[in-house]
Amino acid sequence: MISLIGAPCDAGANMAGAALGPYALRRAGVQQGLQKIGCKVIDRGDLKIPTSEPHVEVQGYRNFHEVLAWNRAVYAEVAAALNVGDIPILLGGDHSLAMGSISAVASNCQRQNKELRVLWLDAHADFNTANTSITGNMHGMPLTALCGQGPSELTELAGFSPALRASQIRLLGVRSVDPEERRAVRRAALPMLTMRHIQGRGIIQAMNIALSDIEPGTHLHVSFDVDCLDPLVLPGVSTPEDGGLQLDSLRYCMARIAQTGCVGSVDLVELNPAADPTGSSAQRAVELLTVLLNPHWERHVQRSFDWAEHAG
Repeated sequence: MISLIGAPCDAGANMAGAALGPYALRRAGVQQGLQKIGCKVIDRGDLKIPTSEPHVEVQGYRNFHEVLAWNRAVYAEVAAALNVGDIPILLGGDHSLAMGSISAVASNCQRQNKELRVLWLDAHADFNTANTSITGNMHGMPLTALCGQGPSELTELAGFSPALRASQIRLLGVRSVDPEERRAVRRAALPMLTMRHIQGRGIIQAMNIALSDIEPGTHLHVSFDVDCLDPLVLPGVSTPEDGGLQLDSLRYCMARIAQTGCVGSVDLVELNPAADPTGSSAQRAVELLTVLLNPHWERHVQRSFDWAEHAG
């Protein structure tokens, strides 16, 4: 069973709009799209948080109390879905929410003695702290917190810290990294397949590397920030970066991930419908999610493999 969990939060972002993401994804037919490919789906609705003091910066972290409250709520709901054997799909909302979702996944994997891998599809490395961030926006900091750097309220959401080791993470599609953040990524030896790598060596090799050590039984968490796509393809984001993945390339990526049979949880985040009144961004996000979760990928997405082989 797939559990859809809405988290209408944009407190971690630099502009309003991502909070509209869950509504836009539902309107684009996310539940119906998944049911059409044979998935059983339950929509758990949108999370709500207790009223917190808004717009408070704590030690350089903007909107700290709001972001923390959202992540605690996300943790509880994702954990509940995992505990009954569901595949939780977090409908964001901004990418700061991954602190809660992945902490819940890490805790569940530890209890079940399962190996965890996180595939992070994003234009940005999201490996800032308050000391390295130019903006203080927490949607640029979730991976750092998950790797044990930052306020303890965030780093210990899983009940232990760090929730993730750098070796468990694969970043894909990155093309915007702050200067101090770049040095932090290198110090942490965070595996990162940038757009420069993908454009130079091809999407097939990039996915071979990204999925090379995923064994049967691994829990694969896919954190899908829609700004990994080029903004000419998917304009509905808060932080667009030129030179991103094309639609066919990302279809291929999703098909390759589906092929592993290991997808156990997903974040679908950073959709900003206010930046794309046409609704096409939400529709494309839903389409890509259905490729990722298609239980019959070999029948339905063979065209992605054919395209990739032709593209080289």
